[in-house]
Amino acid sequence: MRHEESRLQINCVKVFRLRYPHFANLLFSVPNGGARRPVEASIMKAEGMTAGVSDLILLVPNVRYHGMCIEMKTRTGRQSDAQKEWQKAVTALGYKYAIIRSLDEFISIIDKYFLLT
Repeated sequence: MRHEESRLQINCVKVFRLRYPHFANLLFSVPNGGARRPVEASIMKAEGMTAGVSDLILLVPNVRYHGMCIEMKTRTGRQSDAQKEWQKAVTALGYKYAIIRSLDEFISIIDKYFLLT
């Protein structure tokens, strides 16, 4: 399942960079997932890795939001409790949060978001 989310994320980033090249580097991934050796995980936590942070972050404000946090999920994937807490925290501070399950859904949400810039 993880690879399905990964493939979706790769395709979404490719499409974003083609459609919005001037903002290409302002959409970036947060490498929180994946298996890590205990030493590596400990270092990453000390560096600020936080459970629940969304897969992608867009640092482009529009008239309504400060930016957008994007969580990739399969058709049947569900958020963890940490992801739900992250969503509550960022939306309370004025960020848009989107759960993406398909490339078409990503394109629709991103295009609507940029209509408000």
